[in-house]
Amino acid sequence: MCDALFRWVVFTYSDAMARIIVTAPQLMSVVNEELPGHEIVGGDHFMDRQEIADQIVTADALLTSLSDPLDAEMIGKGEKLRVIGQCAAGFNNIDLDAARQAGVVVTSTPGVLHEATADLAFTLLLEVTRRTGEAERWVRAGKAWRYDHTFMLGAGLQGATLGIIGLGQIGEAMARRAAAFGMNVIYNARHEKDVAAIDAVNPNTQPTRRVELDELLAASDAVSLHCPLTDQTRHVINADALATMKETAYLVNTARGACVDEAALVQALKAGSIAGAGLDVFEDEPTITGGLMTMENVVLLPHIGSAALPTREVMSRLAARNIAKVLSGESAETPVE
Repeated sequence: MCDALFRWVVFTYSDAMARIIVTAPQLMSVVNEELPGHEIVGGDHFMDRQEIADQIVTADALLTSLSDPLDAEMIGKGEKLRVIGQCAAGFNNIDLDAARQAGVVVTSTPGVLHEATADLAFTLLLEVTRRTGEAERWVRAGKAWRYDHTFMLGAGLQGATLGIIGLGQIGEAMARRAAAFGMNVIYNARHEKDVAAIDAVNPNTQPTRRVELDELLAASDAVSLHCPLTDQTRHVINADALATMKETAYLVNTARGACVDEAALVQALKAGSIAGAGLDVFEDEPTITGGLMTMENVVLLPHIGSAALPTREVMSRLAARNIAKVLSGESAETPVE
């Protein structure tokens, strides 16, 4: 069933049909359902910059991923381009000003991946605090072990404080999971949030409250990033932030890699300034900063936050449906404003 979802075909109809370029591997059976009667090219491989540049010249629409370099130069090549359907909640790879000036509608897929991403974020928190990756590597390496009261001791979550940076949909979903595990939640965001759904999860936890960033960093037993990448959040976790955290604290990042200064993180981990980190995103994906790969107290995942099949199907469908609506003269469901 999964293999069938990844099959792709190039459909060619009359010249009146739109030409849609799919720049990265996609669930093409879903895309084709939403975009019947159009010429669809790609979907089985990652197009590099040159291939995108070649294809965009005659494209009416792009179905894109976070790794696509859609800067002003690239968008300027798309003389026929009408819509970019980003299959992700984020869009920091797209020059929005250039798109607006070119009259190109940009869409994304918010509101459909928060539960899956929060699942993954909490998985990272459990893995790094309970040392499950380290323990599994021990077993797979054939090292000797037996039940030992002092072996592979990790940190407990019950009664611990989770600090969330960015309490949007993903951050709230993460907070609900933390509350279910008996964690107290504090958060940092630009505005006060409605936290009733979080506080309703567990009557035994403290009320969720908004705090300044420095207080969050100093008070939290774990810090989880769920903010978009902006000028304000780039390297929000830097050397100073890491120095403010407890030596027993953990860092989880499923937001954007550049929210963390990876070089500073490596130094903090080497110095024992924090206890560990769980990372699903990186500053220069897929390259990972030297040092992280060999650290036992770091869990590394290949940007799979939303990679649950039902979630990815919904994302693909929404991205394709946005394209279809714009091509037919309608408003997109989830335009980037």
